[in-house]
Amino acid sequence: MKINVEVECTPEEARRLMGLPDFSPVHEKYITALTDSMDGHIKPEMLESMMRSWAPMGEAGMNFWRQLFDGSTKPKG
Repeated sequence: MKINVEVECTPEEARRLMGLPDFSPVHEKYITALTDSMDGHIKPEMLESMMRSWAPMGEAGMNFWRQLFDGSTKPKG
């Protein structure tokens, strides 16, 4: 027997239905910090420090992404 259930809802309603946390305030603060950094209000070091504290596995996570990006920018040859 196969039963299909279709639920029509917005992403916000789906998030609440599944009990997932609302990260909208965190997202807004991150975007504000990023745009302030681009405007010169925040030093890049402060943004890096903030990202390091949010990154999974802290420093190890940041090193992984740094190596990944560094490897993608090196010329192949």
